[in-house]
Amino acid sequence: MSTLLEVSGVSVSFDGFQAINNLSFQIGPRELRAVIGPNGAGKTTFMDIITGKTRPDEGHVVWGDRSDNLLRMSEARIAQAGVGRKFQRPTVFEDQTVFDNLLMALKKDRRPLAVLFFRPSRTDADRVVELAEEIGLAPALARKAGELSHGQKQWLEIGMLLAQEPRLLLVDEPAAGMTPAEREHTTDLLKEAAKTRAVVVVEHDMEFVRRLGCKVTVLHEGSVLAEGSIDHVTQNRQVIDVYLGR
Repeated sequence: MSTLLEVSGVSVSFDGFQAINNLSFQIGPRELRAVIGPNGAGKTTFMDIITGKTRPDEGHVVWGDRSDNLLRMSEARIAQAGVGRKFQRPTVFEDQTVFDNLLMALKKDRRPLAVLFFRPSRTDADRVVELAEEIGLAPALARKAGELSHGQKQWLEIGMLLAQEPRLLLVDEPAAGMTPAEREHTTDLLKEAAKTRAVVVVEHDMEFVRRLGCKVTVLHEGSVLAEGSIDHVTQNRQVIDVYLGR
C-alpha cells in the first residue's frame, strides 16, 4: 500500500519534558486510523507536528506523492498541501448560516483581490448543498450556525474542512459531548470521509473507537506502544497496564 504521510524517528521536548520520543507513524491515502492513549501520551503534540504548529528536535515527516519534507513547510503551506485539522471545540461563524459557513470554506483563491470580488457560482452553491447532505445538515442550510446543537456544530466544522478538499483530515475527540444518536452519525460521517482521503481520529471514547472499526495506534510517553485492531490493542498487556487500567 502506498503511503500518504510518513513520520519517522520524531522527537520533541519542551523545557526538558520529552513530549514525543522517537515516534514513527504512517498512513495510506484512503485510510481511517484511530489514535488513543492516556493524557500526556503526546496525541496533541503529534498533531501539532503534522500541521506545522510544533517543530520537532529530530526526525522526518514526509508527505504526498512527491515525498515533500513537511518540516520545511509553514502551517499555511501544509494546509494548502491538503492537511486539515479539526480541534476539539467547534469553531464556526455563529452569526452566519450553515450555507454561508460552508460557502466561505470552499477551496478558492485566497488572495485579497480574489476574496474581495468573489461571487459564488451555481457550481459553488451545488457543492455547498452536496456537503450539507454529506454531513447531515441539508435541512439546516438556512439556519444560523449559533442555533445548532453541539453535535451539529461539530458536523458543520467537519463539512467546512471537507470543503477545502484535504487529503488528510485530523479530528480531535469528535465524540465528546455528543448524544448517542449524534455519535452514531459522526461515526458514519468519518467512515464515509475515509473512502476518499486519510482520516486520523484522536479519541478517548473506546466504544466510539470500536465502532469506527479501523486500525488503532496507541501512544504512550510520546511513542507508539501498540498498533492493530481494537481487539488486538485492548488485549495487549502493556496497553492494559498504562491505559485501560484493568
